Amino acid sequence: MNYTKAQLIDALVAEWIYLCHDDPDPDDMSPEEYREDLINMTMEELIFETSTDEHYSLDEWMNNWGSVPVE
Repeated sequence: MNYTKAQLIDALVAEWIYLCHDDPDPDDMSPEEYREDLINMTMEELIFETSTDEHYSLDEWMNNWGSVPVE
């Protein structure tokens, strides 16, 4: 399946919020700062950021993170 840059960014931010909530670090970027960094990335860089591979596909990752509301 094909995803838009906006869909990947929203899903990455949703994952970021979840990960920072579970294991916060004082040096973590805010979700807004992370989104700003992501906006400047290419599609290839965004896909790399998902850490998907032949064992955990982009479709599976998007199924997990693409529908999580970003507040």
